[in-house]
Amino acid sequence: MPEDYSTPPPPPPPPSFSYTQTPAYPYPPRQGFPPPRQRSAWFYIGIIAGSLAAVFLLVTFMVWVTARSVSGRSAGLGLSSDSIAVIDISGAILSPEAIDTQLRKFGDDSSVKAILLHINSPGGGAAASQEIYHEVLRVRQESHKKVVASIESVGASGAYYIASACDRIYANDASVVGSIGVIMEWTNYGDLLRWAKLKNVVIHAGEFKDAGDPSRDLTPKEEAYFQSLVDNMYTQFVHDVATGRHTTDEKIKPLATGQVWTGQQSLPLGLIDKVGGYRMALMETAREAGISGEPNVVRPSKNKRGLFALLADDGEDLFPNPSQLLNRAPGFYFMWK
Repeated sequence: MPEDYSTPPPPPPPPSFSYTQTPAYPYPPRQGFPPPRQRSAWFYIGIIAGSLAAVFLLVTFMVWVTARSVSGRSAGLGLSSDSIAVIDISGAILSPEAIDTQLRKFGDDSSVKAILLHINSPGGGAAASQEIYHEVLRVRQESHKKVVASIESVGASGAYYIASACDRIYANDASVVGSIGVIMEWTNYGDLLRWAKLKNVVIHAGEFKDAGDPSRDLTPKEEAYFQSLVDNMYTQFVHDVATGRHTTDEKIKPLATGQVWTGQQSLPLGLIDKVGGYRMALMETAREAGISGEPNVVRPSKNKRGLFALLADDGEDLFPNPSQLLNRAPGFYFMWK
């Protein structure tokens, strides 16, 4: 009978597999190498606990350093109880608040044995400089601590006014020192108003109430009035410098011409006590305060403003209002220009 090729042959049966247990170590161990040892659960618990302890100590240390920085001990780790506080006075002196606060804080700190004013300033507002001068004297008298001035590049006018209140003044050979005098200035924009066809209208009671109006020139009476104010401030400046330098007004007045001298020239004039830089002032002050070796230096913490703080305020720091340029009253300055 012929074969039927229309029906396909049945598929072959599937291969059979044998499932056997695989040994833990399919290969025999090599000679000289013992099989790996299995770690106990306590080993891993110890690793985790040690890691957590290390993180905790690191966070604690960071918090401690931050707290010390906020409290005004930003230099070094503050491990020594015998420290020299350094206060930087740089740029124009417009407000006494920050420096006075630092002086009071370090004056009340028993671990601070002396205060060093690191000065690099041409001076600033007359009243602001005078207020810092008196705060230096108060700290010296009430806290019984030495306050020493170290002039870097410039210690002129209001900055020298402050330095004269210190126990000692150091300056470099090429430092600029002096400029004892008073200056008053403001901007007269009367011609600008006339060019723009604008008219300034002022209603006042009192002859000198609008004296110094920046839209017009001074009258002879107003000029004499302002000169009397400047002369009085000048007398105060001379007297305070003489008091701080332990001399008389008559000896300071010939030097109070508004001019400056180098540190080298200032020494024989009696305006400074020693020619030397910051390092010399620091080490000699520490030695006199009874600190041997390298002193521990503390500085005030710096208040850094972030972008969010700048954007959150009225924006004056980023975009000054042009109208403020026209809103300046006459100012009295102990400033070297």
